[in-house]
Amino acid sequence: MSSTTIFSLSLGRASLTVMASQQKTSRKAAGTQAAIRRPQARAANSRSQRGDAGDDIGLDALVGHAGYAVRRFQLWIFQDFIKTLATVDIRPTQYSVMTVIGANPGLSQMAVAKRLGIERARLVHLLDSLEERDFVSRIASATDRRSHALHLTARGRTALAQFKRLAAEHERHVAEKIGKENRERLLQILACFT
Repeated sequence: MSSTTIFSLSLGRASLTVMASQQKTSRKAAGTQAAIRRPQARAANSRSQRGDAGDDIGLDALVGHAGYAVRRFQLWIFQDFIKTLATVDIRPTQYSVMTVIGANPGLSQMAVAKRLGIERARLVHLLDSLEERDFVSRIASATDRRSHALHLTARGRTALAQFKRLAAEHERHVAEKIGKENRERLLQILACFT
């Protein structure tokens, strides 16, 4: 016998759905499960009658957890960024890497990975994709054969200028969501992590 419980949370355009499924094989467990399911079924029916918006589901202690709130905001941020930059097919991490390389031509892969907190193996994969699109070039170091200097290509510089304009539009969305003053205050608070 199987029972599935679905929990859904939402914040703006972000949503998170978690499904939990339990298998019970013995008759005793099945009987106990049936008794438990009855209230859950009534609760599920009343949720669906209310529209199952998720906003009326209590979060208990999560309300006071900064990590939970930051993570939910991050989900919204990433979704809006991806939507706003969808026409150019660029992701937040790709944008960050290109921005840092553009501001610091000749940096090594290790320096970029360390500055942005990206695992080196993940950065290599990311650079491969940017190189395939002719946005970034890796030039072997004259002094260290194991190291490569990173540069934006001419196409990469042009693309980054367009990405920055779209990212500025995304930042306007953030200001609309939380207020311009709150956005500025948030940047000040988070500055110690950048």
